[in-house]
Amino acid sequence: MAFDFEMIKAVYARFEERIETAKKVVGRPLTLTEKILYSHLFDGKASQSYERGKSYVDFAPDRVAMQDATAQMALLQFMSAGKKKVAVPSTVHCDHLIQAEIGAQKDLETANKVNKEVYDFLASVSNKYGIGFWKPGAGIIHQVVIENYAFPGGMMIGTDSHTPNAGGLGMIAIGVGGADAVDVMAGMPWELKFPKLIGVKLTGKLNGWTSAKDVILKVAGILTVSGGTGAILEYFGEGAESLSCTGKGTICNMGAEIGATTSLFAYDQKMKAYLEATGRKDIASEADKVAKYLRADDEVYQNPSKFFDQLIEINLSELEPHVNGPFTPDLAWPLSKFSEAVKEKGWPAKLEVGLIGSCTNSSYEDITRAASIAKQAVTKKLKVKSEYTVTPGSELVRYTTERDGLLKVFEDIGGVVLANACGPCIGQWARHTNDPNKKNSIITSFNRNFAKRNDGNPNTHAFVASPEVVTALAIAGDLTFNPLKDKLKNENGEEVMLDEPQGIELPIKGFAVEDAGYIAPATDGDKVQVIVDPKSDRLQLLDPFPAWEGTDLKGLKLLIKAKGKCTTDHISMAGPWLKYRGHLDNISNNMLIGAVNFYNEATNKVKNQLTGQFGEVPATARAYKAKGIGSIVIGDNNYGEGSSREHAAMEPRFLGVRAILVKSFARIHETNLKKQGMLGLTFANPSDYDKVREDDNIDILGLKSFTPGVPLTIVLNHSDGSKEEFKVNHTYNESQIEWFKAGSALNLIGLKEKSGK
Repeated sequence: MAFDFEMIKAVYARFEERIETAKKVVGRPLTLTEKILYSHLFDGKASQSYERGKSYVDFAPDRVAMQDATAQMALLQFMSAGKKKVAVPSTVHCDHLIQAEIGAQKDLETANKVNKEVYDFLASVSNKYGIGFWKPGAGIIHQVVIENYAFPGGMMIGTDSHTPNAGGLGMIAIGVGGADAVDVMAGMPWELKFPKLIGVKLTGKLNGWTSAKDVILKVAGILTVSGGTGAILEYFGEGAESLSCTGKGTICNMGAEIGATTSLFAYDQKMKAYLEATGRKDIASEADKVAKYLRADDEVYQNPSKFFDQLIEINLSELEPHVNGPFTPDLAWPLSKFSEAVKEKGWPAKLEVGLIGSCTNSSYEDITRAASIAKQAVTKKLKVKSEYTVTPGSELVRYTTERDGLLKVFEDIGGVVLANACGPCIGQWARHTNDPNKKNSIITSFNRNFAKRNDGNPNTHAFVASPEVVTALAIAGDLTFNPLKDKLKNENGEEVMLDEPQGIELPIKGFAVEDAGYIAPATDGDKVQVIVDPKSDRLQLLDPFPAWEGTDLKGLKLLIKAKGKCTTDHISMAGPWLKYRGHLDNISNNMLIGAVNFYNEATNKVKNQLTGQFGEVPATARAYKAKGIGSIVIGDNNYGEGSSREHAAMEPRFLGVRAILVKSFARIHETNLKKQGMLGLTFANPSDYDKVREDDNIDILGLKSFTPGVPLTIVLNHSDGSKEEFKVNHTYNESQIEWFKAGSALNLIGLKEKSGK
């Protein structure tokens, strides 16, 4: 039987009543997104209609999922909340801390030694508080979730930005910061601004080299990295129903790259088949009973433009394979035009490495399609020109594909099978190269390709495509190769073409696994001890952030004025810094070291106003903090895009930054700032960004009457004695203002716990 089956039955038992009530309250037919949202209101049945993009709503998610890098801080915070057990089913997945270097077995052995302290901590905390624990090697969080926990019509939050992967199984699954997870695990409501809705109508059917990955690569090109911000993408149409369940998951997963709150598909026969294939026939049976509520109302499909804020239509029969990049996941190139772009832009045409797998494309179907191409390299006597790596998504997928001889196909062409973990996708890659700084090209089936994301080299041009296109280009070793029309010369000097990929959605012999890697928590965790060594450089118990002092903030020093793209990787990069995810003081030494300083175009070099000298960003912030002086960060558009990591909000808070003032925020990061008691502000007039000078002292006025919808005032005190004043906006509601006043959302939970409220 499936995990948490009784909880799922309870969700379905109230589904009809809650949705029918919501339809009456709203007064019209509902989209699938609205049905799931209105059926998960914290207060139960709907009593009012919510305005998209404006109304803040309290929800009650069904479960929480955490990966090991973010779980450390989330669980350290949960320990401070004073609860005996998590209020909803929750899991921890050890997938981020395993570095890819040699191969699966050796890399996993190394990770277990190097990360023993962290793994022991996560296992013991999980055991104590009733949390399911997936040990290292079990798989990547999102693949494990879709195989075991996702269910149609459910609602989940996860401490990773690619949590929306579960939308492939009809679930509203949203990436959040750890503080949000703590709220839900503590039994508190989870707040979200009611999202806008983007409908994506898919017609036709995929064929040939085109795959589900190409759908989201196309959508990313249409909407850009911020086009989905504040919205949920709902896919529908005959084309949607033709896609495999894991193909749907791929599309939803990478919706994070366009800023979408999440993405989802309606329950259909492909989802039912996947549930049954992964041992969850009981869930499929329950879903069948409420199937009409696990899709939008018929009127929505008949006239979608009337019900969605934006409508996109894609004919899958006409869709081309795509390659997106470099340096951003929304630079979309149809394969027929990619070769020309490589030549015109001067990108390195020689392909050094092809990497497939990750949480985005590591299903059984993905591996069979890639293997069908790899096999041709052997049978057609082609030498593979690039390095090639394979990252299975879970032990279930790895074991099954090995049983079916698929992994051997990759090894036969010189491929290296890595551990069931994130690895190179998140920068956990000890890349083999003689010159780690040279200009070069790689191509992956991953989701994210920001500069330095995979290997730390800003000169690595990372491109994103489907696993089968990645495999074909790795065989050719050349980015200008188009497998749909170009020939390759084999070992015999003959010109041969690659045949189109062939895939199998679900294993004919069924899935199999010896040890999936799951450890159930203790029934009673009272006697379980969680020990953190005070001398540890990887784990550190948290002290509460100070409450607001009750005054306006004056004399803030400008820490950095960031220019251009500033993602969470720029604010708190991953890679080697992942080892400090449980130690706030140590990891704060990477704060904003990747951000470009507006005034000198350099990274990690800012002016210390106390000394007049230039130094590293974290050291400068520490200097201000030591003197009791607050600081402020100025940023550009879509500040904080990318990963959900809350460290990007906690580090500035810890080092004395009081406010982040930008042209616009990415959704998750703005919420993370609010949760940590920070001021996340936006320029009312974006051109005011240009008024900020390097040696300004800055005041924030209006905090004594801090009110939803009422702008605050910024005063720039220039070094020449002049002043400039302008308004800044915020999106704080009453509850979030209380977080600010208490010093953080966690502080407020603690205060309520002590008072018994």
